[in-house]
Amino acid sequence: MKNLFLLFALFLQATVFGQSKTVKNELLWEISGNGLKQKSYLYGSLHSNDKRLFRFSDSVYYALNQSSSIVLEMDLFDLFDKLDTRRGELKLMYDAEGNPYTGTNRASKTVYGDENGMPQFLDAYFQEYASVTGKSLYALESFVDQMNALDGLAGIENEQLALFTAEMLEERMIELYIQGDIQGLDKIMKVNLKTYPGSYDQLIVQRNKTMLTGIDSIIRKNSTFCAVGAGHLGGDEGLIQLLRKKGFKLRPVMPVYSENAIPEKKIVLESRGYLYEDGTSGLVAKFPGKPREFADGSSTTLLYRELGQGNTYSINIYPSEEETDLRTLATIHIASPTAAPFKCRTLDDDSEVCEGISDAYPEGLQWVRIIRNDKYVIVLKTYGGNKFMSSNRPFKFFSEVGFEH
Repeated sequence: MKNLFLLFALFLQATVFGQSKTVKNELLWEISGNGLKQKSYLYGSLHSNDKRLFRFSDSVYYALNQSSSIVLEMDLFDLFDKLDTRRGELKLMYDAEGNPYTGTNRASKTVYGDENGMPQFLDAYFQEYASVTGKSLYALESFVDQMNALDGLAGIENEQLALFTAEMLEERMIELYIQGDIQGLDKIMKVNLKTYPGSYDQLIVQRNKTMLTGIDSIIRKNSTFCAVGAGHLGGDEGLIQLLRKKGFKLRPVMPVYSENAIPEKKIVLESRGYLYEDGTSGLVAKFPGKPREFADGSSTTLLYRELGQGNTYSINIYPSEEETDLRTLATIHIASPTAAPFKCRTLDDDSEVCEGISDAYPEGLQWVRIIRNDKYVIVLKTYGGNKFMSSNRPFKFFSEVGFEH
């Protein structure tokens, strides 16, 4: 249940009570002065995968491309082995030939939105960009730091926290964020957090001081794009004022949208996908982004999650035993429902695979494909919500994984 705090610590926003005032968009700030050799940028994020949040201005693309490093509240991909962001149970039905299908095309809900949104939520999108372009990534807090921030807060129970975070992504909240009203966000947080004595100080003020120390150190060494929850920016104790008190100059960069894409926008948008190549086993795999690698003895697991939509892609590689044939391996790795037994077939490149739906704990229903050569076995698994499981995306992933010939 403590994983619920990830929602709270990452959002750090609160329910919005309709506002109609016109405000300047103050999400992007240029940082200079105080001995800096290069400009850096501070950007207020919202931890959602709603597509409207990804309509970046030219200046955001410019700042992303120009910066040599990306700074986030925490290393979000550390969550790959800790958090499955899907909400609700997936149910599949099977036709007379055992082919699975879902009874609805409704988008499944996730922690950060739903399947109709972007694959990664906003902060994770920035991290994905850093990972595929080779830019340095810095985290201002660790997973443990964020968990510890909740400990000892009087009056906040898990059930209350779940309800509180569920309200954060209401339409009013997104509208306020799109306006770039960081001062409004700060005021609303103060009002809402009054319910929990000491929570604003512990969750906002004290963490802002910790973030300030990290930002100060990093921007003195690198040109940096720093993205933190927009609720951390505004107010007298927000990061903008704290950086100014440190002697830095902060200037709001107003959004401009060119009719024709600027070069920096093209560069950022083309930075997609990650090709993984393993010289030992001969594995070649195309992931949507850079996977995390986990080794366990002679076995290696590659894991990548689209945290916004709730989709998971994994590959397990381990040495092959010659006496074990492919179909036997499939019975070990594919827990087929009675109505949908796995199938074995030969692909266009003459390689043989066994594949099918598997129902295994704790992932639940997932697509699995088994491939082998004379030395290694590859077990591919991928799963997501209603739309993902009934689309061609699992097999698109499968088609981009194999042994180098």
